[in-house]
Amino acid sequence: MGNICRSPTAQGAFERLVDEAGLRATIGIDSAGTHDYHVGKPPDHRAQETALRRGVDLSGQRARQVENLDFERFDYILAMDHQNHAALLRDCPADHRHKVRLFLEFAAELGEDEVPDPYYGGQHGFDHVFDLVEAAGRGLLEEIRRRHL
Repeated sequence: MGNICRSPTAQGAFERLVDEAGLRATIGIDSAGTHDYHVGKPPDHRAQETALRRGVDLSGQRARQVENLDFERFDYILAMDHQNHAALLRDCPADHRHKVRLFLEFAAELGEDEVPDPYYGGQHGFDHVFDLVEAAGRGLLEEIRRRHL
C-alpha cells in the first residue's frame, strides 16, 4: 500500500537473488505502493533492520506510488495481497492486466496467497514477511529464467 514494508523488502530480497544469479544487468526491479501515504520516505526501520540481519540493505530505497507507465515498463506487476491486487487491476490498462498477479503465486508450496502487512505487529511479522518474499522471489526468478531468458 504505502511502499515502506512488504514491497521494499521484496525488492531487496529479489535484488539479492538476481545479483547472486548474475542477472542484474538483465532484470529490472522496482517496488511501488498503491497509495501515496509515504512517497519519498525510506522503508520502515523495522523492515530495514530485518533485511539487514538477512544481509539485505534497503536504505537506498524510497517509497513511490505506482504510475501508469509501470504497467507498460514491467513484465510483472506483483501485489502483496488481494486488496492491492484489486487496486492495481482497477488502474491497469486492459492489454496489461495479465501482468498483475499476487506475489505468492510464485511460492505456492507455502500454502499462502497473501503477504501479511507487518506494520502494526511485532518483529515476528517482519521476519515472516522476509521469509515469504524470499521464497516467492526464488519462484519468480525460476519463472523469469524459464520464460524470458
